[in-house]
Amino acid sequence: MRIRKEHPIFSPFNSTLIDLPSPSSISYFWNFGSLLGFCLVIQILTGIFLAMHYCSDASLAFSSIAHISRDVNYGFLLKYLHANGASIFFLCVYIHIARGLYYGSYLKTSLWYSGVALFGVMMITAFIGYVLPWGQMSFWGATVITNFVSAIPYIGNDIVQWIWGGFSVSNSTLNRFFSLHYLFPFIIVGIMIIHIVLLHNHQSNSPTGLNSNSDKIPFHIYFTTKDAYGFILLGILLTILIFYTPNLLGDPENFISANPLVTPVHIMPEWYFLFAYAILRAIPNKLGGVVALVCSILVLLIIPFIHTSKLKGLNFRPIGKLLYWVFMSNFIFLTWIGSKPVEEPFIFLGQISSTIYFSYFLLFIPLIGLLENKLLFGKQ
Repeated sequence: MRIRKEHPIFSPFNSTLIDLPSPSSISYFWNFGSLLGFCLVIQILTGIFLAMHYCSDASLAFSSIAHISRDVNYGFLLKYLHANGASIFFLCVYIHIARGLYYGSYLKTSLWYSGVALFGVMMITAFIGYVLPWGQMSFWGATVITNFVSAIPYIGNDIVQWIWGGFSVSNSTLNRFFSLHYLFPFIIVGIMIIHIVLLHNHQSNSPTGLNSNSDKIPFHIYFTTKDAYGFILLGILLTILIFYTPNLLGDPENFISANPLVTPVHIMPEWYFLFAYAILRAIPNKLGGVVALVCSILVLLIIPFIHTSKLKGLNFRPIGKLLYWVFMSNFIFLTWIGSKPVEEPFIFLGQISSTIYFSYFLLFIPLIGLLENKLLFGKQ
């Protein structure tokens, strides 16, 4: 077999983006890393301009959102681009994580951990950002979710009052949430830079699981053009959402100003938190529900240590591939369950679905790996 002569760009000391050696076999699923960077730029730019007109006062916040939409030049565009951009951001990050689970990217431990840290800060940023419009769902979502911290023994109530800045969600809460929502994106940028540096050190994974230099080509012009294609498609999707169905992913309750005296019939977070919300509700005990919620994210940290298969990705692992798609279907089902009222049969279905969610990480990944090793490699 003819092996291509090593090019100078493949030197391990050359880590510029243009000359980054990348596996020639990577597919469009690897585009979502760059799309996440694109989404972050959109969110920061639109957020800066929105902050120029937003008023973080409980009596004026809701009116300032209406002012932005109606009176500010292209304010409606900024508002809907920021709101729908957050949904697209999470859609991309879920596909990015799903690709990492499928192809075994978590085996590059430091890179995977930096990605999980990014995901965690993203979730906090999105939650506190959802409170800022100060509509009914924003206010009561903040009240319900922050109240769960009170489940922490001994110090829970003190922490909740510290978060609120008082004895209820109030003007102080809104002020500190606005400050943090402005600060956290820049923390995300810092972690993202660390993530990219680690990616350059470890180099990209590939569908085949091979890391040979003979299979690598320069990042530019081959993959920059693929990324540009992804940017165009993402732009088209955002354009359709903004100009045709700008409120498709929002909640009608948020068009009503926050009223502490009237509780919405069904309180639920944005769609990208529904899977975790369903897991939270599946546990009857308050503290147990909070622990399950936190563990639904932290469980991603243990995957590098419980991977027992001798094969990296799922391409050549039929049993693992089947269970992976069962897990993905269950994740979508959990999201649907989270949007339903807290009543039967949704409580029972949520408990079953939550059990499958954790079983995939804690049981299926290690046990199926051992089984596949035995079937594919015998007693080795």
